[in-house]
Amino acid sequence: MTDTLHQAFRAQAEACALLGSPFMARLCTLLAERLQPDSPLTRRLFDWQGDLTPRGHSVPLRLAGALHALVLKGDPLAAVYPPQDVDDDTLWHAVTDAMTREAGFIDRFLDSAPQTNEVRRSAVLIAAGHWLAERFTLPFAFSELGASAGLNLNWDRFALQVGETRLGPQHAALTLTPEWKGALPFAADITVADRAGVDLNPIDVTDPDQRLRLLAYLWADQPHRIDLTEAAIAARPPLPAKADAIDWLESRLAPKPGQIHLIWSTVAWQYFPPEAQARGTALIEAAGQRATPDAPLAWLSYETDGGHPGAALTLRLWPGNETIDLGRADFHGRWIDWRAP
Repeated sequence: MTDTLHQAFRAQAEACALLGSPFMARLCTLLAERLQPDSPLTRRLFDWQGDLTPRGHSVPLRLAGALHALVLKGDPLAAVYPPQDVDDDTLWHAVTDAMTREAGFIDRFLDSAPQTNEVRRSAVLIAAGHWLAERFTLPFAFSELGASAGLNLNWDRFALQVGETRLGPQHAALTLTPEWKGALPFAADITVADRAGVDLNPIDVTDPDQRLRLLAYLWADQPHRIDLTEAAIAARPPLPAKADAIDWLESRLAPKPGQIHLIWSTVAWQYFPPEAQARGTALIEAAGQRATPDAPLAWLSYETDGGHPGAALTLRLWPGNETIDLGRADFHGRWIDWRAP
């Protein structure tokens, strides 16, 4: 598995470079070139089963997140992390030293999948929400799968600003300004009757240790992401349920008269086992068959599809079983190519 792990780090380095993080690209390149199975911790990484890449278990991101968590805790590793600038050998020595000193902490951190809870992805949710609200003029019920800390469950309290056009409240908790291509949806009144999410390991941002885990997945050379996340935390997001996403969703799929039920995931579906993906799709499609004009169902997917650039934005609507290509978006919401009719 040596080559497989090294290839996963190289793939992550390329992804980080494209996502505007030269430090993460450099760190992952060093790990690809120098990491060896010479300790219980590193042997665990090399023996990892399944897809190690960003399209699967994201093993490189797990390790990088653990290292950044140490930095945020005040570990000596902080002396070689941004805004500091050191040579490769100095960085590598500090990383390997931390992996030896804090092997237990890193090993525990690796157990859970990455939970970035990237707030900038809410730009897509805002646009899709206004598009749906203009079409249906109904209050929303939200169901987010893989909701992490629940930050994006508050997207109706955020604003999207593109040039002189603004979607969202005047006094928003935060304002997102992605690079935008395409015509913005019309502004519409957004009312939320119910908001809830689910995650296998939800992050309670009122708990200091869990808050640390959330912030650890924000890359050290991108402090603006931390600022946006702190603003979203201040908006007091609802804590997602701790449960299997599909089991939880099944209990919420009864038609909701007078509401549009919006189900979504943002770069989370890939972490569900194939059998869970198949079951979830079947359950949502069956619920779609029960949808009515007074109780429509919308399923928004913001997920990797193997295409480039970025992730695919796909909306399915019932009644009618329409599939609408909304376009594509950067995995971190930096740009959106909006193609909704």
